[in-house]
Amino acid sequence: MDLDKLTTECRNQATMNLDELTIKEALIKMNQEDQKVALAVKEVLPDIEPIIKAIIAAFNQGGRLIYMGAGTSGRLGVLDAAECVPTFGVAPEMVQGLIAGGQKAMTIAVEGAEDSQELGQQDLLKLNLTDKDIVVGIAASGRTPYVIGGLIYADSIGAVTASISCNKEAIISRYAKMPIEIDAGPEFLTGSTRLKSGTAQKLILNMLSTISMIGIGKVYNNLMVDVKATNEKLIERSKRIIMEATNCEYKTAADYFIKADENVKLAIVMLLTNVTKEEAAEKLIQGNHFIKNTL
Repeated sequence: MDLDKLTTECRNQATMNLDELTIKEALIKMNQEDQKVALAVKEVLPDIEPIIKAIIAAFNQGGRLIYMGAGTSGRLGVLDAAECVPTFGVAPEMVQGLIAGGQKAMTIAVEGAEDSQELGQQDLLKLNLTDKDIVVGIAASGRTPYVIGGLIYADSIGAVTASISCNKEAIISRYAKMPIEIDAGPEFLTGSTRLKSGTAQKLILNMLSTISMIGIGKVYNNLMVDVKATNEKLIERSKRIIMEATNCEYKTAADYFIKADENVKLAIVMLLTNVTKEEAAEKLIQGNHFIKNTL
C-alpha cells in the first residue's frame, strides 16, 4: 500500500491553514478532531470483543498477552503492559510490551528497527512464545515490518494473533486472526500519528487490558481489588477500596489491610464472610478468584 493511500498520511482539509490559526482557534480545531476518535472506536467494538474473549482464555490457561509495535505504537503497548502490574497485581510477565529497537527506543528513535521482520520474530523467540499466548500487533500505518514478522512467527507456532491499525485494508490485518481497523480520519498535523491514531490505540488498549482483567476476577463491582500498595497513595487507596467494598469504617479497613498482609482482595473476603486470612484465600481459590463467588 502506497503512503499516499493511507488515511493516516493524508492531509486534513480542515487544518490546511494550521500555521495561521491563533492558539485558541488551533485548540478548538484540535479538540474537534479528537472528538472523532471515540466515535471511530465505537464502530470497531464488535471487532474488539472477540479479542478480549481470547485474552481471557489465554490468561485462564496460563498464557500471556504480548503487545508489539514500533515508535508511538510500541510505546503505548509498553505503557499499557507496565500499568497492569500495579493496577491489577499481576506478574510483569503476564502482560508485556515489545517495542522495535528495545528499551532504549522508548525515549530515542532506533533507526531501521521497525523495518525488520526478522527482529519481530527474534523478540518473540526471546520471550519463549508459546501457543498459549496471544500477540497483538500495533501499527498506526498498518504496515510495519517488525509487527508483521512477529505476527507471522506467532501464527506459525499456534499463538492467537490480533492487530490494531488506523487504516482500512491494512497489511497487518492479513497476518492477524482478529484484526481491528480504525479510521478516525487524517491527523490534525499531517502524518503525526502520535495524535488521533495514538489516542485511538490507547483507548483500545485500555479496553483490552481492563476488560480482560475484569474477566479473570481482578475487579469487584467497579473496584480494583488486586491493586498493589507500592506507595503511600496506593496504601490509602487500598484502605478506601476495602471501606467501599465492605461498608466498614477506616480503622477496620486499616486493621484488616494489615491482617491480610496488605492484600486488598483477601481483606475484603475476610470482612464480607467473617473468616480468617487462610480461609479467605481458600474461598478465593474455590471461587476462581472472583470475590462474588466467595459470598
